[in-house]
Amino acid sequence: MRRLWAPWRYSYVSGPACADECVLCRICATPGEDRDHFVLKRTGDLLVLLNRYPYINGHMMVVPVRHVPDLSALEPAERAAIIEMLASCEKALSEGLHCQGMNGGWNIGACAGAGIPGHIHMHLLPRWSGDVNFMSAVAGTRVMSASLEQSYASLLPYFLREEGP
Repeated sequence: MRRLWAPWRYSYVSGPACADECVLCRICATPGEDRDHFVLKRTGDLLVLLNRYPYINGHMMVVPVRHVPDLSALEPAERAAIIEMLASCEKALSEGLHCQGMNGGWNIGACAGAGIPGHIHMHLLPRWSGDVNFMSAVAGTRVMSASLEQSYASLLPYFLREEGP
């Protein structure tokens, strides 16, 4: 049997379970810790951050500040703000990471793959030709070509612009 050593996952699997605390609400409530949480941008209604446990480098999430379980619970202005921010994230990923394609979506409920059920958030994942090839299907392994810190440094300038990406 082959083993892949991934020590960065230890803090995730050994950390305390906070069933009563939503991690996204905690991040939304602590603007002074943006770099620690890989937050790229904040607005009044939402924030953009890198997924701490990504499927691929540059894996972003657009999160409404309000804790709601699904899109239908959002106000129309919040839904519109998410779509506008997704367009900005798309541009930042294209220019900042030079990706050749993207995947995106959301998961509602644990049975649908929601790692943080109860707080809707949108995923945007950059893709490159041959980025993971057969590794996920055959070896059950994800290939990360850049660290969270490298992805953050590459993308942050696009969100620091006065007008946004």
